[in-house]
Amino acid sequence: MIMQAIYRRNYGSPDTLALVDVEKPSPKVNEVVIRVHAAGLHVGDAFAVRGSPFLMRMETGWTRPKRGIPGFDVAGTVETVGKEVTQWKPGDAVLGECRGSCAQYVTASEDRLARKPSCLTFAQAAVVPTSGLAALHALRDVARVASGQRVLINGASGGVGTFAIQIAKAWGAEVTGVCSDRNVDMVRSIGADHVIAYDREDFTTGDGRYDVIFDNVENRSLQECRRVLGPSGTLILNSGTGASGIALLWRLIKPLLISPFTRQNLRRYLSVPNRKDLELLATLIKDGCLTPVVDRSFSLAETPDAIRYLETGRVKGKVVVLVEEFMPPVSTDETTH
Repeated sequence: MIMQAIYRRNYGSPDTLALVDVEKPSPKVNEVVIRVHAAGLHVGDAFAVRGSPFLMRMETGWTRPKRGIPGFDVAGTVETVGKEVTQWKPGDAVLGECRGSCAQYVTASEDRLARKPSCLTFAQAAVVPTSGLAALHALRDVARVASGQRVLINGASGGVGTFAIQIAKAWGAEVTGVCSDRNVDMVRSIGADHVIAYDREDFTTGDGRYDVIFDNVENRSLQECRRVLGPSGTLILNSGTGASGIALLWRLIKPLLISPFTRQNLRRYLSVPNRKDLELLATLIKDGCLTPVVDRSFSLAETPDAIRYLETGRVKGKVVVLVEEFMPPVSTDETTH
């Protein structure tokens, strides 16, 4: 059976992406097939399309993409299940992590899905998994944020930042968000106690001292960030971009080399999707503690435009691709296998 998907054969600009006919996937024994209603995009999708920074090709393929269809986050309806799947049945509305969500159908492991909260649209649900989990794992598992702590989120208006602001507030922290002046009102509206506009003020030169700094931008030096970090505070670095080659590698490992020799905890981390934590995010949403922020939506055919918009660095919250249930036929006879 044939479906439509966004596909590229090689790394490159968003111009390499095209809407084509491909074979509809079949589930492995522990997988489900999801009819995609929406696919959430984040900056990692732009990196995956371009194959840059080069280090990410360890996961996506060294010379060409292992998977031609982009997209890691999905919200949709379970259509079929593998023979060993016990948690899901056809018709279940789910959100979760997969590979290749910019398509009409996708397969996903049953343990990387959670039930979609009924209070969310599919578009809202699709932007939760990767960015929501990245914020959760940083604040809960690395920083161990507790009530009363002072937490600063750099990149507060972005995908991970908007979730981090709300999660830290839900746990009773005093939260400061750093964003551009045009996004101050939005960041304040999702719960930040204080907002610093980086185009008017440098957060690293202020008098504040923070128990936790969650840096999703890394546009300030390690030394500058440590100056406003408490003596035993935790600095979580979650970007590494803005450099390439050896400079990028040094930027990634330098905090880890310094951390053992200081009271300050300088960390990078890896966020691994799992059902239990997706369900926790869903609970926070149902309890009114967490609301996904969606900036713009694009049709499946407009996925290249969505990637270009991500690369502007001006996204408020998240970008979503809406996959229509009934799509016109593609204007090509090519089927990609």
